[in-house]
Amino acid sequence: MADADNLRPEKAPKIWRKLGLKDFEYEMIVEQLGREPNPVELNMYSVMWSEHCSYKHSRSSLKLFPTGGPRVVQGPGENAGVVDIGDGYGAVFKIESHNHPSAIEPYQGAATGVGGILRDIYTMGAQPIAFLNSLRFGPPNNARSRYLIEGVVAGIGGYGNCVGIPTVGGEVYFEPCYRGNPLVNAMCVGVMPLKRLVLGQACGEGNLVVLAGARTGRDGIHGVTFASEELSDQSEEDRPAVQVGDPFLGKILIDATLEAVEKQLVVGVQDLGGAGLTCALTETASRAGTGLEIDLKMVPLREEGLEPFEILTSESQERMLFIVEPEKLEDLEKIFQHWQLPLSVLGQVSAGKMVTVRHHGEVVAEVPAESVAGGAPAYEPESREPEYIGKLSAFDLSALKPAGDPGQYLLSLLSSPDIASKEWAWQQYDYMVRTSTLEGPGGDAAVLRLRETGKALAVTVDGNSRYTYLDPYLGGMLAVAEATRNLSCCGAEPVGITDCLNFGNPEKPEMFWQFRQAVEGMAEACRVLEAPVVGGNVSFYNEVEDEAIYPTPVVGAVGLLENAKNYCKTGFVRNGDLIYLLGPCEVSFGGSQFLKELYGKVAGRPAGIDLEMEKAVQALLRRLIADGLIVSAHDLAEGGLAVALAESCLAGGRGAAVTLASGLDSVLELFGEGPTRVLISLPPEASDRVLDLARKKRVRMSELGRVDGGDSLTVKCGNALAFKLGLDELKKAYEEVFSWIRT
Repeated sequence: MADADNLRPEKAPKIWRKLGLKDFEYEMIVEQLGREPNPVELNMYSVMWSEHCSYKHSRSSLKLFPTGGPRVVQGPGENAGVVDIGDGYGAVFKIESHNHPSAIEPYQGAATGVGGILRDIYTMGAQPIAFLNSLRFGPPNNARSRYLIEGVVAGIGGYGNCVGIPTVGGEVYFEPCYRGNPLVNAMCVGVMPLKRLVLGQACGEGNLVVLAGARTGRDGIHGVTFASEELSDQSEEDRPAVQVGDPFLGKILIDATLEAVEKQLVVGVQDLGGAGLTCALTETASRAGTGLEIDLKMVPLREEGLEPFEILTSESQERMLFIVEPEKLEDLEKIFQHWQLPLSVLGQVSAGKMVTVRHHGEVVAEVPAESVAGGAPAYEPESREPEYIGKLSAFDLSALKPAGDPGQYLLSLLSSPDIASKEWAWQQYDYMVRTSTLEGPGGDAAVLRLRETGKALAVTVDGNSRYTYLDPYLGGMLAVAEATRNLSCCGAEPVGITDCLNFGNPEKPEMFWQFRQAVEGMAEACRVLEAPVVGGNVSFYNEVEDEAIYPTPVVGAVGLLENAKNYCKTGFVRNGDLIYLLGPCEVSFGGSQFLKELYGKVAGRPAGIDLEMEKAVQALLRRLIADGLIVSAHDLAEGGLAVALAESCLAGGRGAAVTLASGLDSVLELFGEGPTRVLISLPPEASDRVLDLARKKRVRMSELGRVDGGDSLTVKCGNALAFKLGLDELKKAYEEVFSWIRT
């Protein structure tokens, strides 16, 4: 990205190109303004018309998502989504990416990603209660990947621990395509009395525009422009575009903001994230249909000499914009004086729809709010199926004739970086702070107690990029299904999802085809599973030197448990309990962990999904858990049945004896992957009732064996022993993969 001197349009011809704008877009700006933009205005347009802010390549596709429902209070378009969880309370949540900054400066990139998503939650008036994250890196045996892994995880923990919000869940995967372009997706969940909901709107002519929090510096200038282009070997020069977080300041900004909201001292709140003050001013005015008049001389600065365009586009962290009635300013000032936070009146809400910006009294910008915030073109990119799809789909999975020891296969899978224990990551997070965590990292979903109501929330993030790479439409459906299934495995009813869509360059037809197909698949699954999308984020241009990442849709899902005491865990915990497999038996090696780990291939077609059956299985699970009929439930994911059995044994510290009798190839049955399958355990006396409920739902149940309380996992195929592995062997394979991080 260009330095500050080169960001001045008078310094070079057609500078809008350096700012990321196309010639056609510049002509649109001139048409909407009715004149040529001046240098400051051009910078304002460039950040707001960047892909990161305007969604110009994805807006038409995102309209496919179902966004309404009986529980939806606030859908997409605000800082975060809100769903009604009863008793006058709402759950507030969102997920966003911080990929490019984390590739350049992993600690600060991840830390400010956490800080940014945190502000989106309490901006709405909600108390944040949990963080989650979804991470993708290159293979961990690569030195660069190790540097990124350690920096990102430390940044997430460093910020979250300091602000006192637990990091309760997430996922970490490794593929060569993420070597140069890691993915760092951060999710935050909050809870609030619905009567306290406040929106990011500049309502009320004559109301004051107030900036609070950290002073403004040069860090993060044009960060959204940097995030809207491919990474390259020159990207290290963009290090100044990465923001620097201050979690201690962030913590007191949370407290001050929520106190102001609680005392009804503000009529609108907007955080300053991507595009900084430009975004906050134009979006709040655009949403309210008002104008603003401000003077930049009132902005508290960290250093002297910042030019107007720098003040307007800086992405300095821990800042908040308030719209305040004049008579309430004094009370607001008292709160921020108490917390020793800077607060300054920049101007006021005005009639009309123009944002007028002065600098020491001189007008430096006068732009229509809607034009800057919402006037960017909506593109319909060319779409073309990539050639690799047909080639990889034609891969003959039936030619695989694994003849090795299934026990060794299982140990290999448990020790693969994708499946192995992620305790090395979450041990760096404080996941028990605030003491509401009932179930933390390591299960299908985290569970958080809501003390105000006696209820609980289950939260998770899920996505499988290999599936989406091989079949984007199916992969999109599977991501939604897995996320909601994980909630149902805890007994929670899914109430809403938020998504982070990580893809390559949308201007390349093959990349846009992946994106559109995945969105269509996700939208179909959301409709059938009744999971409205209440917000999210699109991250394009995840490529380095023409190598794109796998298409990676990540789904953050939130579910409601009516009784906080009635949730289900993943581990086998009672001797003598029966073990059943719930759901269909169809599986495939296509896109599987087995194929990747044992053969070094990503090929074939993943097993398909029947969404109506998925819906039935999840409904049955929730009923069984609510009625106290089952003791454990664990979703079958990477590694298939064998890995799920091992994980449930390890989670409960109890062995099991299982016999496979389906007639399938034993290795395929053990390690093949397919959706809509859940491993459950239950008391023998409950089996008749459970089987009856399953028949009524037309859900297949297969009895596998028992929890035997021993110290091993024994699996037979008919009368033949497939393997018998001690829990200590399983644990060693599962837990020692990332020992290098602890040294």
